[in-house]
Amino acid sequence: MSQAGIINTTSGPVPPTVATSYVTDVNSPAIPAANVLNVLGSDTTSNDSDGIRTDGSSGSNTLTIQLTNRTHVTSTTSDGAGQTQTVTVFTPTVATGITFTVSVTGYDSLNNEVTGGELVGIARSSAGGVVVVVGTNDTFDESDAGLIASDWDVVTNGTVIQMQFVGVVGLTISWSAVFIYNQSP
Repeated sequence: MSQAGIINTTSGPVPPTVATSYVTDVNSPAIPAANVLNVLGSDTTSNDSDGIRTDGSSGSNTLTIQLTNRTHVTSTTSDGAGQTQTVTVFTPTVATGITFTVSVTGYDSLNNEVTGGELVGIARSSAGGVVVVVGTNDTFDESDAGLIASDWDVVTNGTVIQMQFVGVVGLTISWSAVFIYNQSP
């Protein structure tokens, strides 16, 4: 007679067949419900020098793997006057320095034309929280002929960093930007 599979329960409880709790970096733990754990991916503007963290959703059955120090924003410019749209990216920690890289794409689906590129820059947040972009952002940008008049930039408004998108008269442009940063201290 084989003894495989027989568990001695006199020295303690029967071990679970699946993990019952997952310790995470923030909002720990994640706890499966009916043996189901949802594992998702996302990004967050939370400042973490590792660039990645896990979030247990404070005991729910969702564990989220987050890329940190980054966010994705979108906007649309669509009027007859070269509309400007400004979207808040994030609020930096008070009294810090920030370097950032932004990857931007603007697409006019009606004419199948694109504009975009990368922008690299620095900013600082004062002890009072006011954010200032320092100097001139360095950019690499290209565009199809119909979108040469479009533009994009990182700007500030009080305590927040924003993306600004400038459209072209008579065109609808769908904008997307991925903002990645390093903040010190």
